[in-house]
Amino acid sequence: MNFITGKHLSRRTFLQGTGATVALPFLDAMIPAAKRNWVNPTEGFTRLVCIEESMGAAGSNPWGDTQHFFAPPNTGHDFTIVPDSQLKNLAPYKEYLTIVSNTDTRMAEPFKAEEIGGDHDRSTAVFLTQAHPLQTKADVYIGKSIDQIHADRFGQDTALPSLEITTEEMDRGGGCAYNYHCAYTTSLAWRSATQPLPAVREPKIVFEQLFGAGNSPQERAERLRTNRSLLDFISGELSGLKQSLGAIDRQALDEYTNNIRELERRIALVEKQNNSGEKRDMPEAPTGIPDRWEDHMQLMFDIQVLALQADLTRAITFKTGFDLENRTFPDSGTSKSFHGASHHGNVPAAIKEFHLINTHRLSQQAYFLEKLKNTKDGEASLLDKMAILWGSPMGDSNVHAHRRVPLVIMGKANGGLQGNVHLKAPEGTPTANVLVSLMRAVGHNDFSQLGDSTGSFPLTAPKTPATQQEGV
Repeated sequence: MNFITGKHLSRRTFLQGTGATVALPFLDAMIPAAKRNWVNPTEGFTRLVCIEESMGAAGSNPWGDTQHFFAPPNTGHDFTIVPDSQLKNLAPYKEYLTIVSNTDTRMAEPFKAEEIGGDHDRSTAVFLTQAHPLQTKADVYIGKSIDQIHADRFGQDTALPSLEITTEEMDRGGGCAYNYHCAYTTSLAWRSATQPLPAVREPKIVFEQLFGAGNSPQERAERLRTNRSLLDFISGELSGLKQSLGAIDRQALDEYTNNIRELERRIALVEKQNNSGEKRDMPEAPTGIPDRWEDHMQLMFDIQVLALQADLTRAITFKTGFDLENRTFPDSGTSKSFHGASHHGNVPAAIKEFHLINTHRLSQQAYFLEKLKNTKDGEASLLDKMAILWGSPMGDSNVHAHRRVPLVIMGKANGGLQGNVHLKAPEGTPTANVLVSLMRAVGHNDFSQLGDSTGSFPLTAPKTPATQQEGV
């Protein structure tokens, strides 16, 4: 870690004040004057964000698949996102989408009779490990998740090798069933086969993880008690730095610090509202949690953008829901609960209601993509330099199936991903094969095995007109 000392800036420069430490975004001043042989340190890695969706998708149902609720009707480039598609809100970012349909996450299925019924309790832990959980409440054993593999290789010189966040309550209160440890239900990230990493739910706590480091816990506590912006505590160093920068860098730094201050303002506003005594939609939630899931998602996305922009971490897992969740989403167009709607009984009208929730939840990703696309890191955007895996380990939730699961990879991964393509896997293809290829695309050239993978699944397609899927 380097603190501001002079003219040329290191990519690892931090501004430090009492109870606050702020990393900098990439600036032109970080490029040496004699730059002929200089390599931008941000070019040597791809950031990886993994986002799990709960309870599958309506498009994974046999009837929903015929309606192209998830998988587009054609494959290759120039694929079509139909008007009723779950993907419709991501259409403006089509060039960044790698849609993969028809893969199976069989390691989440029951392997023996006593495991039948425990699909919700297994799913989350399987998503990034593609390994089968050990069925015992006393111990956990699964596999190392791909985010941690990425953090081991590319995150060891960052402030946080990995970041684990969620929008949901992590304490299951002993409510996990079928003799499964609750860690399988709550933990996306697995440091090892026996070490789940807990996720943080409160935006303020995540923010403090990233920017709250100071000289001592006492100084950090004092800063928080005064309820002032952390930028106020580095104002002297910030002012001195800006005087030494060129006009473009000053503008970039102003935008970055304005985003930090705005994020602080919104976090404080949530706490103020929830402490006002007014009736809350989620009275059991901590005061730092927005009542609206959509507001919570945006805060978490904004925090991630700042963390990635400042190169504070290069591996993030984001759990946006829980299996068996009964939250409702009034803005989705249905009043049904999430879990209730997922058991639609194969009735088309009910499948459509579940699809409304799926579409609304995935639509939140558009906010994240827009932020990343508009955030520069050197000569490209963050979205060009990263990969975002979004998907579910469950397919047709009505029958707790793990076949035909929904998967989308967003971003260009520093050229490792083509984007603008829909790929339909042959029947029986493990989801793990896709993750093997994803790991190669983000810099793990020697990666060859994950869970039940049988090889890799190419994430590219020939630059030819789109081809019709069978039966379309």
